[in-house]
Amino acid sequence: MAIKVQNLTKVFDDKKVLDNISFTVEEGEILSIVGFSGSGKSTILKILCGLLSPDSGIIDIGDGDVAMVFQYSALFDSLNVFDNISFALHERKEFKGKYTKQEIKDIVAKSLKTVGLEGIEDKFPHELSGGMQKRVSLARAIVTKPQFILYDEPTAGLDPVASTVIEDYILRLRDETKATSIVVTHQMSTITRCSDKVIMLYDGHIVFRGTPDDLLRQDNPYTRQFVSASLDGPMKIAASSF
Repeated sequence: MAIKVQNLTKVFDDKKVLDNISFTVEEGEILSIVGFSGSGKSTILKILCGLLSPDSGIIDIGDGDVAMVFQYSALFDSLNVFDNISFALHERKEFKGKYTKQEIKDIVAKSLKTVGLEGIEDKFPHELSGGMQKRVSLARAIVTKPQFILYDEPTAGLDPVASTVIEDYILRLRDETKATSIVVTHQMSTITRCSDKVIMLYDGHIVFRGTPDDLLRQDNPYTRQFVSASLDGPMKIAASSF
């Protein structure tokens, strides 16, 4: 299933964080949304998964299941890995009573195997490294067999090697689930390795859309400033963003 966004607008305190933006992610594609802090990237994800309502615009995401992978894993500290991953299967009304206890155990075990973390069901989040917590959050995202996966800064806070591991699993989940995916990221390796398409946001608008190769060519002042991480260019960074 595709994701289609038309003329999306969202206002916070009289500021248009998103101003009449439109884009499409085709079935099975990975779209990366990039831009400096405060450009509205995460706001798009929150609207797509229903945490926020748009002020105007059309969101066509069909009736498929949407999974969200949060920036800092968002695991429940008081629950072990098994209970974190199986939470949706116990609590969401469409899954309550659908599976036996053994089937849920099998689903959790399969999800952990998919992200290379077999046999850690009894561990708690504080016993895991940051990279392992991220992978548990990926396992949690896929237990409902989603048609759409939304990633909010999936490599934030990780070292380069751990980031590469997460990027590998983003690609693996795309290949295994055939899910349509959106990745909000600042990291160039994630953009170049994982994306089919890229859009860049600034001041509520899309100022670039194209492939990762198009982005790296730096053919316009926005991409040039972003790729080079320069303070000089059309995008001005507010002090409140830091």
